[in-house]
Amino acid sequence: MEFLIGAVLALSVGLSATYIGLDRDRAFYPTVMAVIASYYALFAVMGGSIQALMIELIVIVVFLGAAVAGFKGSLWLIVAALATHGVFDLFHGHIIENPGVPLWWPHFCLAYDVVAAAYLAWLLQRSKTLGAANL
Repeated sequence: MEFLIGAVLALSVGLSATYIGLDRDRAFYPTVMAVIASYYALFAVMGGSIQALMIELIVIVVFLGAAVAGFKGSLWLIVAALATHGVFDLFHGHIIENPGVPLWWPHFCLAYDVVAAAYLAWLLQRSKTLGAANL
C-alpha cells in the first residue's frame, strides 16, 4: 500500500505543480529534492538518536549538493538525485540505524522519489521537444 500511496502522491504533486505553474521556475524540483533529503534528519530527532542524526547529516549534505548542482546546472541531475535517493531508501535501514524511521517509510519514499524522477524526466524531455525554456 505504501508503494501505491507514494506513487500517487508524487504524481499528484507533479501534475498539480504543472497545472498551477509552480514548476515553471527551475527551483521547484531542486527544492523538492532538498526537502526529501531532510526527512531522515527529522526521523533521527524523533528517534532521539544523535548518532543517527550525525550520519544522516552527511548523507543530506550529499543530496543538498546535488540539489544545488541541479539548480545551477542541469535539472537532469535532479532526476538522477531523486532516483538515487529512491534506491537509497531501499538500503537505508541496512546502512544507517535510525530508530525514528517509520516501518512504511522506505517503500513510500522509494515510490515517491522514483515517480517524481520519472515525471521530471518526462517534463524535461517534453520541454526539449516543444522548445520550452521554462525548465
